[in-house]
Order: sequence, then structure tokens, then C-alpha cells
Amino acid sequence: MSRRRSTPWIHRWSRPLIAAIALLGALTTAYLTIVKFTQSSTACPAGNCDLVLSSPYATVFGLPLALFGFLAYASMSAFALAPLAINPGRKKELRSQVENWTWLLLLAGAIAMTVFSGYLMYLLFSQIQATCIYCIASAIFSVSLLVLTIIGRAWDDIGQIFFIAIVVGMITLIGTLGIYARVNQPTATTPGQTSTSLSPTTAPTPGVGWQITTTSGEAEIALARHLNQIGAREFVAWWCPHCHEQKQLFGQQAYAEINHIECAADGQNARPDLCQAAGIQSFPTWEIKGQLYPGLRSLEELAELSGYTGPRNFQYSPS
Repeated sequence: MSRRRSTPWIHRWSRPLIAAIALLGALTTAYLTIVKFTQSSTACPAGNCDLVLSSPYATVFGLPLALFGFLAYASMSAFALAPLAINPGRKKELRSQVENWTWLLLLAGAIAMTVFSGYLMYLLFSQIQATCIYCIASAIFSVSLLVLTIIGRAWDDIGQIFFIAIVVGMITLIGTLGIYARVNQPTATTPGQTSTSLSPTTAPTPGVGWQITTTSGEAEIALARHLNQIGAREFVAWWCPHCHEQKQLFGQQAYAEINHIECAADGQNARPDLCQAAGIQSFPTWEIKGQLYPGLRSLEELAELSGYTGPRNFQYSPS
């Protein structure tokens, strides 16, 4: 009498483990999506996460890249849990079919996510030249999902794994290169217009940030002087990309009139004590007439908040 072969523990627990990791990835990317939409600063324990999230590589088809990451992780979690929702006693054949199909979907999804994450790691360290703990964690999640998908079941045909890996990997890589092909290309402009990128595309100068590349017009200078006269203050951090965008909206000449306070302890002329006393939680934050207004603000909005009555033919607007 032959003894029944026991099922390896990894085969029994692979789907719950995949679902758990995918859930962690979904929570991480959901947080980053919210940060991107609200233009707030991240709680970043290591590196310059805000610099990474504000780079042109963090937006795809006009939407935050993190949003697509959330959808991918949510799909992986659904694929992992789908067969577990089917009663094996009553619908054994259906559950078997769902298991087979979802394993293929998990494999294809994990391969695509790993290839895409690998390319993002290349961009992170070679192009953006910054560290984002959330991005690195997402890459680890993707690789973990791929490993668990491969070892989480007894594959009848190992060649099937290699075939899917080659096909999905090539499609993902070609698609990724196509998506980012235009990131560093100049934008076409119509006659009389100036094409200027308000978002930084390079690493900042430590302690200083990025150089302001826009020029100020009459309206920008008048608004900046008005803000200075009424005692308005802007709280910034040198590494904050949204702070740089705010500077770009004013331009070089006008921003020289702004009373801005550096909150990063390692920044030039830093006054973290003033930032702490004011209760600053994110950058940039404006203090106008005793009220705090966090986040990047258009010049039109700053004019309204401050009671500015001068010319409003501002040249730039937030992207």
C-alpha cells in the first residue's frame, strides 16, 4: 500500500502569501497616489522620495505611475484569492480551472511587474539619481511575487514558464521604452510661446536645490512684493521638487522678493526652529495673514489669498 504524497507547505500557502505581499504593494502605491494627487510631501524615512515622485518618470499618460502600480497589485491579489473563494466540495472542476488560469495570470503579471520595476530601478539610480524607499520596496514586492509564483505550485511544463517569461518580458520592456521615449524630448511650442519645464529633471544641489530657470514679468514681481509687504512667508526645503515648481512660477527676479524660510536642517540659511514653531508638516507651505496653506499654489490663488489687486497676467501655471 503506497503512502499518499504530502503537499509541500509552500504550495499550500503560496496564494495567501502572494495575496499578502500584493496587498502591501497596493497599500504602498495607494499612499503614493494620494501624495501625488494632493501634491503633499511623503513621510520618507530614507532618501528623497519627493524628488522621485515629482520627476517626469512618475507620471504616465497624465496620471501618477503609482496609480497603475496600485491597479497591478490589486489585480495580483485578486488572482491569488479567486480560487480560494470557490468551494472545492461543490465546484471542484470549476475551482481547478480557475486555479490553472489564475496561475498563468499571476505568472504573466509578476514577470511584467518585475521587468518594469527593474527598468524603474535603472531610472532611479542613473537618471533621477535619488533614493526612494517606497520604490525600492515595490521592486522587492514584485520580485517576491515572481519567486512565489514560480515555486508556489508544481508546474507540469517548465518550458511554459520560460516561454511566458520571454514573451511577456519582451512586450513589457518594449512598451516601457515606448512610454518613456518622450520624457527627455523637448515639447513643441506654438509661435510666441516659451516651452519651460517647471518640474526638476536632474538631481538637486545639496543644501541649495535647483536653479530657477524662468524669468519674471511685471505681474510676478508685483505679487512677490505685495506678499513681502503683508508679511507672508513661504516654508520650503531645498530637496522639495514642489518648492522648486513654486519658485519657477515666480521666476528669478520675483522670487528674490519672497520671504522664504528653509526648513531642512542641512539647507542654506536653515531655520528649522521657525518651521517647527509654525507647525509646518509639508513643503511648500505658505503663511498668509496668519493662516497656513500647504502645497503648491498657483499665482492666481496666492493673489486671491493675499488680497493682491495688481496686474494678473501671470506667465506660468502649475502643470
